[in-house]
Amino acid sequence: MHTHILGICGTFMGGLAVIAKELKLKVTGSDQNVYPPMSTQLDNLSIKIFQGYDDLQQLSPTPDYIVVGNVMSRGKPVIEAILNQNLPIISGPEWLARFVLKDRHVIAISGTHGKTTTTSMVAWILEYAGLAPGFLIGGIPNDFGISARLGTGKYFVVEADEYDSAFFDKRSKFVHYWPRTLIINNIEFDHADIFANLTAIQAQFHHLVRTVPGEGLIIYPKLDKNVAEVLNKGCWSKRVAYAVGNNHENQDGWLARNNSAMNNQFEVCYKNKSYGTVKWALLGEHNVQNGLAAIAAVEHVGVDPKIAIEALSIFQGVKRRMEIKGIKRGVTVYDDFAHHPTAILSTLVGLRAKVGNRARILAVLDIRSNTMRLGHHKDQLASAVNDANQIYFFRSSDTIWDVDKVWQDLQKPGGVYSNTDDLVKILLKEARENDQVIFMSNGSFNGIHATFLEKLSSEEV
Repeated sequence: MHTHILGICGTFMGGLAVIAKELKLKVTGSDQNVYPPMSTQLDNLSIKIFQGYDDLQQLSPTPDYIVVGNVMSRGKPVIEAILNQNLPIISGPEWLARFVLKDRHVIAISGTHGKTTTTSMVAWILEYAGLAPGFLIGGIPNDFGISARLGTGKYFVVEADEYDSAFFDKRSKFVHYWPRTLIINNIEFDHADIFANLTAIQAQFHHLVRTVPGEGLIIYPKLDKNVAEVLNKGCWSKRVAYAVGNNHENQDGWLARNNSAMNNQFEVCYKNKSYGTVKWALLGEHNVQNGLAAIAAVEHVGVDPKIAIEALSIFQGVKRRMEIKGIKRGVTVYDDFAHHPTAILSTLVGLRAKVGNRARILAVLDIRSNTMRLGHHKDQLASAVNDANQIYFFRSSDTIWDVDKVWQDLQKPGGVYSNTDDLVKILLKEARENDQVIFMSNGSFNGIHATFLEKLSSEEV
């Protein structure tokens, strides 16, 4: 069977391609934005990729299934040709549900933040426990080196995104998955291009809750008001809460105690019983929350928390999540996916806890996401970047708000740039030994971290 994937270089669609190859299907695809790490993963699979969506040769011979990514819209030549010829199309989430999930115990990880890292944690713990899970993750976990696999075990772990499924299916992706174990990490306003407000997002999460069976389990943060509002709309499944901090009463749920940002560890408790301490390389309280939710999820499918603690203690993280790309001339360079104020704040707070006041943090933020470009989060940026010593914004031409004013109001060194070459030049001038330079973007950022590192180590500096 021939499966052709439109938007194949997206993290989700690229994961489908990996699984389709494991199913022994013929796989082709097309995209117009191709960059690592997904492009590298697809190259390794020898998948033929058409550049762009104008070349209609990609539809000949006619594939058995044309999987349409949510990047696709009416008006693109390939979409118009598919509709005019009445060719078989299906959304990515529906393809996954039909060909992979229907006979598996699905563990779904949802929420505005932390999905990729938590999904990677759950998959890794199950792997460590010998359960050979399948998974589809919106990033590449360092423990696996791939974003997706079919797996041979009973369990399939999926990053459950609230973004819409396709131009012809505006439901959130996650309503297709029918999980038996569901994590809701958090809920905030995001994706302003498709959601009018927080209430609209909560409605989709309510639909997701409706798909979990009564004997299933919903794992949620005890102190998240937005999640509580969703569950109060109706919940027919078992549920368990988790919380972080010595002062939180969570006698019936999961609790992370004695969290130490400096020592990168936290104690895991369930119903007032301590199971041990995770000691790992990850930074920040947000990752403690992710880890605790992951432990709760695997305990639901029979993994001893002590085994989960062992697995997380050697968890290697995810590419582009506070990933150290190199250290040159004493300057540490990070690549991070943070693009929402809450994620930016958590990342910088974690980094500050790690380095203390002995090092400067130079934060470089790409104003790229649809929500950020539309200005919905501009009033939250000041508090989000407070832990950085210098702030640099990269502004695209279609940003509709005054980034310069926001930067000026911060009253910190840095600036606003619209050209990455100019930005690299100023960073090379400003960076000094012991600095921590972190690039934050949900796109390729024109490979700026690699360029910066290359020039930093050259004789030109």
